Order: sequence, then C-alpha cells, then structure tokens
Amino acid sequence: MMSFQLRRGTSWLGWALGSLAVLLCLAGPAAAQSGNVLQNIAASTQGNQIVVQLDFSQPLASPPTGFTIDQPARIVLDFPGVTPAVARNAMNFNQGDLRSAVVVQAQGRSRLVLNLRAATTYTTKIRGNRLLVLITPNAVRPSTTSAAAGEVLAPPVHFAQSMNAQALALRGIDFHRAADGAGRVVVQLPNNQVGVDISQQGQNIVVDFLKTTLPAVLRRRLDVGDFATPVKSVTTFQMGDNVRMVVQPAGSYQQSAYQANDQFVLEVHPQLPSPNQLAPGNGPGYHGQKLSLNFQNIDVRSLLQVFADFTGLNVVVSDAVSGDLTLRLKDVPWDQALHLILQAKGLGERKDGNVLWIAPRDEILAREKSELEAAKSIQAIEPVKSETFQLNYQKAANVVSLLTGAAGGSQSSASGSPSTLMLGGAVGAAAPTSRVLSPRGTVLADPRTNQIFVTDIPSKLEEISTLIAKIDKPVRQVVIEARIVEATDSFGRSLGAKLGYTGAASTLVPGSSVAIGGNYLGVTSQTNQPGSTAVALTDTQFVNLPANTIANSVLSGVSPGSLAISLFNAGAGRFINLELSALEADGQGKIISSPRVITADMQKASIEQGTEIPYQQATSSGATSVSFQKAVLSLNVTPQITPDGNVIMNVEIHKDSVGQNTAAGPAINTNTLTTQVQVENGGTAVLGGIYSSQEQNQTDKVPLLGDIPVFGYLFKTKSRSTQKDELLVFLTPKIVNANAFSH
Repeated sequence: MMSFQLRRGTSWLGWALGSLAVLLCLAGPAAAQSGNVLQNIAASTQGNQIVVQLDFSQPLASPPTGFTIDQPARIVLDFPGVTPAVARNAMNFNQGDLRSAVVVQAQGRSRLVLNLRAATTYTTKIRGNRLLVLITPNAVRPSTTSAAAGEVLAPPVHFAQSMNAQALALRGIDFHRAADGAGRVVVQLPNNQVGVDISQQGQNIVVDFLKTTLPAVLRRRLDVGDFATPVKSVTTFQMGDNVRMVVQPAGSYQQSAYQANDQFVLEVHPQLPSPNQLAPGNGPGYHGQKLSLNFQNIDVRSLLQVFADFTGLNVVVSDAVSGDLTLRLKDVPWDQALHLILQAKGLGERKDGNVLWIAPRDEILAREKSELEAAKSIQAIEPVKSETFQLNYQKAANVVSLLTGAAGGSQSSASGSPSTLMLGGAVGAAAPTSRVLSPRGTVLADPRTNQIFVTDIPSKLEEISTLIAKIDKPVRQVVIEARIVEATDSFGRSLGAKLGYTGAASTLVPGSSVAIGGNYLGVTSQTNQPGSTAVALTDTQFVNLPANTIANSVLSGVSPGSLAISLFNAGAGRFINLELSALEADGQGKIISSPRVITADMQKASIEQGTEIPYQQATSSGATSVSFQKAVLSLNVTPQITPDGNVIMNVEIHKDSVGQNTAAGPAINTNTLTTQVQVENGGTAVLGGIYSSQEQNQTDKVPLLGDIPVFGYLFKTKSRSTQKDELLVFLTPKIVNANAFSH
C-alpha cells in the first residue's frame, strides 16, 4: 500500500499530491489493468473494524493509491484503467464510522470516495478478484507531560527520521525576521541525516533534534521580542541524547518547517485571515492551507497536475516545462510550496481568474513583450478622436503643461522644438519633461473659457479624463494665526555723593550755620561762597561720585534725585559742602503681536508690518544714496494638509524693532524663528522661546575711605540693575470649511 499525507491548519490530511504523482508514474500497471471493471461494493463490521469489499472482473495488479482527509473525514482510492459497473454510484452503508460511498469516473480512472463520521486509518488487501479495505478508528493517544514544565505535550510529529549512527554536534542557530513579519529560526545541522521531531507544548513549539549534541557556545536563550514577530524567545539546551529547542510565540500564529540539505528552518507566521486566498504575485504573504510533501525525483508536470486537483484551479502548463524534482516540506502553505517549486525550476506563473498559466520565465516575458508590441502597433494606426474638457478649478495652461509634459504647457511643434499652443495665439518655449498624450495626441487651451481640447486615441482620452477628474478639485485653505509675546521685567538702583570744602567767604550769613539746597551749586549760592555763581566752584570738590545711570538698562537716561547740605562756621569763612544723589527705577512691559493669514494648501503666504529705516550707502562712483532697512513683524508660512486632518507648516517669523542709536544710525533688534512643525487642526503649538536675564552691579569709590562702614558712603557710588526678557511664539492653524464660503 502506498499513501501520502499533508496537514491543513492543525489537522493531518492525506491528499492527492502523492497519489496522483504515483498514478502518473505507474503507467505500466495502469495499462495492465486496462479493461478491468468494478462490479460490486459491499460493507460489513468485523470487531472494531469496518470491511469494505470491492469485486472486480480481473485481479488488481497492485494496491490502489489513495489519501485520507480529516475535515470532512474521507478516504479516497483511485483505480487507473478501471470502469465502474455498479448498480448505483452513491450508496449508504451506515456501518460504524462509515456513512456512504461514492464512485465517479474521469480521465481513464475510477475514484472511490468513502464518507466517514470521524477520521480513521485504513489498509488494503488483495484476495483474487476482490479488494478488501479495512477501516480502523483512530486510537486516542495518551498525552505525555513535560517533567520540567508540567504542561501537556502534544504527540510529536516526526519531521524526519534519524539516519545517523552516532550523535553529531549542531553547527549554528540563528534568527531572522521575514518580510511578512514572520519569525524564522534557522538551524545549521551537521548533515542531512539528522532526525527532527516537532511538537506543541501549550503555546510553545518544541523541536527535538535526534542523536545530536549542542556546543557550549550555542547553549543560550535568544530574546527576539524586539524583532516585531510572533516569536518572543528561542531557548536551546541538551536533553539526553537529543537537543531540544523551545520556541515561545505570542498571540495567534501559524507554523511551518522545511529542510534544505543541512539547514532546518522553522517559520512562525502571524495569524492571517482568508486562509484559502491566493496571494497576488510572488510576494512574501502566503495564505494557502498548509501541506506536507516528501517526493523523490517526481516529474514536475505531474506535481503541477496534483496542485491543480488540490486547489481547484485550472492549470495550463507550457510544453517547455520538464524535469524532475526532489523536495521535502512540512507544514508549508500550498501557495508558498508552489512558489518554491516554480523558483527551483526557473518557472513563472500568471493568474487570470481561476486559470493559472505556468511556463518558463523567458517564455512568459517574451509573450508579454509581444503583446505589448502588438498593442503599441495598434495605437499607431488606431483612429483618433477629439474631446472637450471644461476646467473648474485648474487653469487651462497648467493642465496643458501636465498633458504635454512641458513646463508652461508645451508640445513638439513641426520644427521639433517645444511650443505652447493656446487659442489666444500665445506661443512660448519650454523644456519637455514627461508626456501623458500619445505621440499622435495634441491639446489646445482656451484661457478665456478655461477649456482644453484634446485629440488622441480613445484609450488616452479615457486616461486624460480620469486624470482631470482627480486634479480639477478645489484646494482646501488654512487660516494660520501666530502670536508673539514679549515680556520685560527690569529694576535698577544707584546711590552716590559729592563732598567739598571752601573758605574765605566775602559775605557773611548772620545767624546761620547750616544751608540746604537742591544741589551742590544751589547751596553754595545761598551761602554766598566765593565762585558760587560759576561752575568753577566744582573745583573745590574732593569727592565727586554722584549716582550714575547704567547704559542699556532701566537706569539709562534717567536723572537721579539729589540733596545738598553746607556746613560753615559762625564767621562764614569755611564751608563743608555735601550733595547726596539717589536713583531707583522699576519697569514691566508686555508686547503681544498677532499676525494672521489665510492661504491655500501647499501655497506660501506672507504678511508683514513695520517701518523701513533710511541710511546712507556709498555707491561705486563715490556718491552716496539712500537705502532702507526693514524693521518689521513678518510671517511667512507654507501649509500642507495631511490625510488625517493635521497641518504641516514651514514657518519663518521675524520680529524686528528699532534699537539704540549709533554713530552709523539706529541699530535693529532682531528675533527670527525658522522651523517645520506638524499641528492638529485648531491646535496650538509653542514653536519656540527666548529667555534672557541680565544683572549688573557697579561700585566706584575712593580707596580706603570708601571701605569705612557707614561713613564710607560719602566716598563711593554704588549702582545695581537687573533685566529679564522673555519671547514666546505660538502658532495655531485652522482648516477652513468649504461651506463657510457659501454663506
């Protein structure tokens, strides 16, 4: 008896791949059985077995080939060269697990399908002209338990039998991520005779390599959770005479395994919907039902015929397809298995509906090339037609430039140089780039009515109509509002004194010994001190350290307050003059600028407000001319609306102001921000900010005297200033609703 099995999902199926391959290879026995007739079918129960008896007109030369299916449970037997002559093609038995039998004839063979209530196994025996099919129910295997983990371990699947007489060491273990997100564990075997068992332990996949050893460098745990695959870890360790690998997946997954020479590969794919869908092309996404194959030197054409029977596709195979193939696959999607077979033999496939054409790649490419050349030759003689397109939002000249592939709407003229054709009579040169029109197509634009007139073959007119429908649409608009906030906080303080002495007054002040005034010169005038009416009296000051202002601070340009006192003797002949000056300033300020602009998607918008400062500039002739420098608040922005409703903006903001005066003219204080930012519709983003803090302390004093406690303040000036500035820039985009313009 000969049988072949495959696995669908998690169930094992016997299927037609092996049986039909053997069928085609056993042409001799088929010829020997030519003219044989199936005369009768009967069924009976003997103990725990069901016996199906088939009577033939001649003895069978060999047991029939067949396969089993788990869901729905069936046994299928093929009899090449046998003609059915039973009374009925469908028979009900209802004997234990056997429900019914169906006999069909096709392609010179008879097929017997036994419909079962549960999955079973079978054996066949030939007794003269009679064939006995013994159906035995599957015995329930007791589950084994992992001694280490205490979890139920599913019965192992014998992927490959061990053919080595002694234990050999594994050469390498690696992990890769496939293009479709699958985790791929690659094991380098010592040779191609290593036995492999695969089993399920809870959620984990357990792979045992029989009669092998594991070098110390490979005894490790691979943490592969960062690869974004269903596999989280791969742990390999020595277990008796075998090497055990435990693959820990997460979530729903599908597994498959295959071996090529001395390389074993276990793939863990994420669970995918539509298990019967054929993936388009030869991409990495395979969704077919899983199968297992083990063939030695099978004819490729026979193998492709088996795929056709299994998938239900109509397969057309080129006469150039030939050769034999040896392969062994375990739990591989059928579309991936087909792709591997085609790739191994240099074949290609093209799918049209449920028809699959398989041929050498060169033949497929040659046929497609001939079809394209034929289509191109038809275009050269196909009659042209004209069509008018009314544009609503696009400009006619811009659409002409797209169709002709030239900037400004140009096309090849009779002289061969590109020129723009418009009904208005304008002709302009442009550089050709790419062309939508066919070589025989022409286009005219009427700027007055915003229409274009296209003459071309019908297929191109269809393409142009689709293109115009996509691009002739209103452009969404965006309102962009920027808010620039400048805040200033400043404080300053200064304290100083003037101290002097004079004598030999010409005029006495009877009854007074103290004089008080607003400043040093004022108090000397009251006491009629010599020189009190002239500035020369300041020469008598031996301490001149009044309160100072600090440049570029809140104290800049502010006059301090002062108090003067004069002490003199009764004869008004000697005077001590003292002037105290003090200054304190505190300032807070806030400037808010809010430029706003509206623009179309992908269109740059600019707005500015401010002044232009004139200045003298020398020319090349030596003369001077007046030029202007801008000190403005400006906003330049280019928005881009994303498909999810956000707005990407290229922003450039300038906040300039007139600064302090210099010998060359006024300086300009500048604040500039250039960036790209993505903001949700109606949201506000802080684009940037500048915070500066300046603190200055200054002390001017007479050495030694200025250090005397309390009394030293008459011999020094002390100033202090602090200033804090902060600049923040906010940006808020809002997509304008198209309905807002209809009201």
